[in-house]
Parts: sequence; C-alpha cells; structure tokens
Amino acid sequence: MTYEAERASLIKLSPAMAISVRARELRAGGADVVDLSVGEPDFDTPAHILDAAEAAMRRGETHYTAADGTTELKDAIVAKFARENGLKFSRQEVSAGNGAKQVIFNALMATLEPGDEVLVPAPYWVSYTDMALLLGGVPKVVECPIEADFKPTPEQLEAAITPKTRWLFLNSPGNPSGAAFSRAELEALGAMLERHPRVLVLSDEIYEHILHDGAQATPFLAACPQLRDRTVTVNGVSKAYAMTGWRIGYAAGPAGLIKVMAKIQSQSTSNPCSVAQAAAIAALNGPQDFVAEAGREYTARRDLVIEGLSGIPGLRLRKPEGAFYAFLECKGLIGRRRPDGTVLTSDADVCEYLLEAAGVATVPGAAFGLSPYVRLSFAAARPLLEAACTRIREAVAALGDAA
Repeated sequence: MTYEAERASLIKLSPAMAISVRARELRAGGADVVDLSVGEPDFDTPAHILDAAEAAMRRGETHYTAADGTTELKDAIVAKFARENGLKFSRQEVSAGNGAKQVIFNALMATLEPGDEVLVPAPYWVSYTDMALLLGGVPKVVECPIEADFKPTPEQLEAAITPKTRWLFLNSPGNPSGAAFSRAELEALGAMLERHPRVLVLSDEIYEHILHDGAQATPFLAACPQLRDRTVTVNGVSKAYAMTGWRIGYAAGPAGLIKVMAKIQSQSTSNPCSVAQAAAIAALNGPQDFVAEAGREYTARRDLVIEGLSGIPGLRLRKPEGAFYAFLECKGLIGRRRPDGTVLTSDADVCEYLLEAAGVATVPGAAFGLSPYVRLSFAAARPLLEAACTRIREAVAALGDAA
C-alpha cells in the first residue's frame, strides 16, 4: 500500500532540519559535533515575555481565539508596523499564524491556481519553493551568485516574468545569504513591477532586527507604497525575540487577501496558541532592550566567523549585512580529494566531509537553490564558533589536490 499522495511526493523534508537531526544523533552516540545547521537563536526568551505568558495562563486565557489572532495581538502588530516601519494598517489587514511559515502557506493557498508561477531569487529559504509546489504552483528560480551580492536586478526578474507569474518572493535581510536590499534597489524593483499588475509581492522581513555595521532595514512597502494593494509583508517574533518554539508569525496585506487567509487557517489549524499570542503581545509592546543586545552579539559573532574563515583556500565569503548566516562559496573545494581518496563532487559532499571529518554540521547550498555553497549559522556561542572555524580550516587543509 502507498500512503503518499502525488503532491506530497513533490516536496522534501527540510534539509536543515534533517541535518540537525543527524547531528543530534551523532552527539547522542558520543561524537563531538558543533551544529551550525539550524537558524535558531541560542538565547532564552526574555523574562518579561515569559511572565506575560504565565499571567495569561493564570487569567484563564487558555481557550480558542479568533482564527487568525486576538484583537489585542492584531493591535500590537498594527502598532509595531506604525512605530518601527512607518506603515499604517488596520486590524482587518493583519493576520497571525502558527509561525511565519504558516502565514506564507496561507497566502499561497489563497491565491495560487494550478500552473501559476512563483518567482524566487536564489539563494532562497528552503521552504519557498516546496510550498509553491505543494499548492500546485511552479517555482521559477532566478540565480543570484556571490558576484551579484546574492540579489537580483530588475532586469533579471523582468526577463523571468510571464503571463503565468503570480508571486515574487523577496527576503531582506536574506536567509541564507545575509544580503539586504537598499531603498534604491527596492525602488527600482517596484518601478519594474508597476509594469506587471498581476504579480503579487511577498516581502519576508523576519530578520529585520538582525543587522550589522549600522545597516538599516527598509521595508518593501516603505520604498514602494504604490504596490500596497498587492504586497504581503511577513514577519514574526521567532528571530528577533528568541521565540522560535512559540510559533507566532504574522502578515500585513490587502484586507481582501487577509480575509481569505483567515478562512483557510480556520479550516487547517484554527488559532495560534492563545498563550503564545499573549507572549507575542508582550514581545511587540514591551521593552526592546533584548533586541538591540542580541543584535550586537550577532555582529560580534559574525566578525568572529569572518576572521576565523578568512583566507581558507577554496572558500569565499561575502560579508553579510544582516541575519545570522555565513553563505560560503566552496567552488574551490570541488574536485579535491578527502584523505581517504574520495573526490568532493558537490556542496553536499563538502558538507558531508565537514560533518564527518571536522564534526561541524552545515547545510549545502543546493538546499537553497544555489550551488556550490555551504551555509552555517552563527547563532551559536562564541566558543562553539571558534572551534568550528578551527575545525573547518584544518579539514580543508587535509584535503588533497584536485583529481
């Protein structure tokens, strides 16, 4: 008997999650593994957020809520967009879900017809293309290598647009690259998109608070207000407030689309966890000291990784402006031999070698639509990052010449 529907066969398990599971299994077996595969803050959720969650439970806020968030959470989201981004929305234009991933899924399910194309610049977050496939869409990938600073140009994107194009995905700062669009770059994209009125824009801004060297995140809608009626801005509390396990993401967009997204959520998961919603309200409305402190620590970790990996033959790293990832081009390692004589033929081979020989878990660039690259997360303690960089350097030095 077969249990998998054809649509499910089109997608794969999240590569980063799969590698992290393997790293945990190796550690459980006694191996010394530094896991830099998953993009998750290693900080604990701030105390005032925990206190708010406990207080909500004590008040009895443990029941169903509106499908896409309480009035109080929606008000906190509206206030956040106004305060931090200069964007004005009504409650009817915001929706909360079980993480940003579900919010994106809802938006695609609400809009995609079979065969509709989803334009995705690569490198991209691993779930974008699989969600499109699962919902009958056709991912159309535009490659943006290190020489392009991992960002597409308006000309590249316009050349890829067809009458079937329904969505353009943007992620700034980006996972896995850490690249961030400037206001001028976003304005140029917006001017191009004005010529293509059928194309909707999903701007994933989940890493907006994790920036380096004084960089400023520009919301897509702040640069392109003329596209308000076809833009969905996605965000959440996971990255900025170290709340990955709480599973609260949110979106702002046209009221008509938000209404359909809420209907879909009402028939899938229903409301996000009521207690997590109370925690998210405290995160958005409460003290923001943690966000700034964590941001400074991420920058210090980024600098440590850049210094630790600089000058390694065969690896090339673009300095990320945001997020907490290093996306290393490893083209110079392809073709070289492991000490056992095995030839490295892909970035997957490189990651396998780093895991087995160096005890460092990373994710191949193929998972993000661009090869040959390796992603590692620097959302880990400095001693772990120092050890990982030393191990990577030694492992690369142990490789033989190209076959």
